[in-house]
Amino acid sequence: MALPALNTFAGNPLDRAGDRRNDPEWLAGQETNPEAVAMVIWQGRPLVEDHADGPRLAWLGLEHARAVVPDRELFLGLWKEAPVFAVEVESSLDPASGPLAGLGAFMEMRDAAALLTGPDAAMAGTAKSLFEWRGRHGFCAACGVESDTAAGGWKRICPACRTEHFPRVDPVTIMLPVYRGGAEPVCLLGRQASWPSGRMSALAGFLEPGESIEEACAREVEEEAGLTVTAVRYHSSQPWPFPGQLMIGLICEVESDQAAPDQTELEAVAWLTRDEARACLDGAHATIKAPPRIAIARTLLQAWVDGFAP
Repeated sequence: MALPALNTFAGNPLDRAGDRRNDPEWLAGQETNPEAVAMVIWQGRPLVEDHADGPRLAWLGLEHARAVVPDRELFLGLWKEAPVFAVEVESSLDPASGPLAGLGAFMEMRDAAALLTGPDAAMAGTAKSLFEWRGRHGFCAACGVESDTAAGGWKRICPACRTEHFPRVDPVTIMLPVYRGGAEPVCLLGRQASWPSGRMSALAGFLEPGESIEEACAREVEEEAGLTVTAVRYHSSQPWPFPGQLMIGLICEVESDQAAPDQTELEAVAWLTRDEARACLDGAHATIKAPPRIAIARTLLQAWVDGFAP
């Protein structure tokens, strides 16, 4: 039984067939399967079509997709027994105004994710991350020779030194600090200067080598807000395809409410009671806008409002 997907970009419904995609003969059979379908990605944007039930990914037969994009494809997995692929258009011109006219429109991934079903967003996010990795890692990091695609796009192999390269996933801690030493519990949100007016969110930062999740959480909270973490509790995680991160969602307790934004990562911070956080989520707070619905930061804020605590 599949676990429920709590966050956008989680809950990919496909069987990734990770034990079979390394077999070139098996993969060739999937490519010639008449039931094979493909989504289309252009500049990191999925092709989305209107539907009576709401926007959804536009699916093409693989042969049709290959006629538009002859070279850039990857194997995403199996939907029941049907092979599912993604193709990437490299043209600077919008294919929806050319060879894919009438089939839908290419949407920015963040905008699409807010409208698509959870499974569609998860499949599109997976494709985007893999294409981003392929675009950034075309040459062997060991010897510099251009590497070859293998395993349906999930691996690259250097033809010179035979080094194998796999997609990168960068772990990021994202945490909601909570202080319980006052009249009532409060949580902390922070704001980066580049965000839209009023937007605030959870604190976040990349894990460093030799660092545990708990240590990274404590370091980032101290660096960004000057607070000492005393307890950490895991809530959930989120694949984040911008370009390939895993957001590790935490709620942590801090020993003081004397927060001070570092003015580098954060320009401002705010403590919220549960009622204030609820108003923020409902869009009713006078000055603070909640994290967008596709962000795990919003999931964490909602979890704390609902009683989840470190």
